[in-house]
Amino acid sequence: MTAQGLLIAAPRSGSGKTTITLGLQRALTRRGFKVRGLKCGPDYIDPAFHAAATGAPSANLDSYAMPDALLGQIASEAAGSSDVVIAEGSMGLFDGVPGPDGHTGTGADIAALLGWPVVLVIDVSGQAQSAGAVALGCMLYDKRIRIAGVILNKVASERHRRLAAAGMERIGLPVLGALPREASLILPERHLGLVQAGETEDLHQRLDALAEAVAAAVDLDAIIAAAEATTLPVAGRAAAPLPAPGKRLAIARDAAFSFVYPHVEAGWRALGTELVPFSPLADEPPPESCDACWLPGGYPELHASRLAGASRFLGGLRDFARTRPVHGECGGYMVLGKSLTDADGVNHAMAGLLSVETSFARRKMNLGYRNAILAADGPLGPAGGFLSGHEFHYATVISQGEDPAFAVVTDPHGSAPAPAGSRRGLISGSFFHAIAVREGA
Repeated sequence: MTAQGLLIAAPRSGSGKTTITLGLQRALTRRGFKVRGLKCGPDYIDPAFHAAATGAPSANLDSYAMPDALLGQIASEAAGSSDVVIAEGSMGLFDGVPGPDGHTGTGADIAALLGWPVVLVIDVSGQAQSAGAVALGCMLYDKRIRIAGVILNKVASERHRRLAAAGMERIGLPVLGALPREASLILPERHLGLVQAGETEDLHQRLDALAEAVAAAVDLDAIIAAAEATTLPVAGRAAAPLPAPGKRLAIARDAAFSFVYPHVEAGWRALGTELVPFSPLADEPPPESCDACWLPGGYPELHASRLAGASRFLGGLRDFARTRPVHGECGGYMVLGKSLTDADGVNHAMAGLLSVETSFARRKMNLGYRNAILAADGPLGPAGGFLSGHEFHYATVISQGEDPAFAVVTDPHGSAPAPAGSRRGLISGSFFHAIAVREGA
């Protein structure tokens, strides 16, 4: 039997869906429900908050980058081990990219695929009855999904709540709750999103405060009643996991290196790989007992001086790379390069295993899905391997150097194929975050 589920979504980013999702997850967990969280889209940070709020693992669901088999596998695991799944959308409910029907990266795709009703979070600051017109547009835009109700956010007063609720009454949409403006409910942020769960001070106190605020303002019984059974895709061939870089994988894990998708790690373990964490910030080298090393993305730009001074880590990494493969994603790629310039313009020497030089002082947001064809045999598969993934970074390349490209990438918008990343012998890296083996490869 699979659990019931709901998707918490919004007409646009910044509406408060993350804080309300976390508050609902925590409040229902405190009521004794076994709750699982899931996050739509390519997001490393929110699932860790879901896990903290519920005490259970969270994962991503991405209708563009993942095949249905993988989406079903992730949803089945979550729904099979809980009473209710409270999933969180990304950006606006219908915001996506060009792609086949049902595979455009939207939260609406996920709600339609899995049969989950949508609870819409609307920031009503600066409007009142007009919020009903916004909600009506969401109700009519996509016939595949059902909007079960709305939670009003950033309500200024009781009069404001009544006016906004009148707009919802006019279109026949239940108001499941209304939260007042409250600065203390805002979680701290930085350039890639929320400050990570493991770095947020008093995280569980903050989550309890969110739960109490949501429980006081939202009808939790109505939320549970609105959830519907999870409809899993028809079982077919199993989703192919990303190739495992090795049998015993040294994986950097600390405040500078933390961006690894739960489904990627689960896929590697299913292939028999043992993950062995180590901390570059603690000046730990990759364990000698491992046969490959993975440097995930994260925030090395915030720790550049400390990493540059981590002589045991850098020396051990160079020794390791002489005989075994090393791959860096995004932040890990930056650390494999010659240098990293921090936000203050200070240049820090990095591992020098690749010729690339990067800078966080020259910030430019790079965000979007990418499809990659591997240029050579490596940790993520053979030459010609076709992967889906994304980029999200503000750092820029100030010198690519002489190394050949790791892959050739395109985006869903029809961009011309372009070289990406670097490789040298057993060492490789790029700003590309791999999500899945691309179907049709």
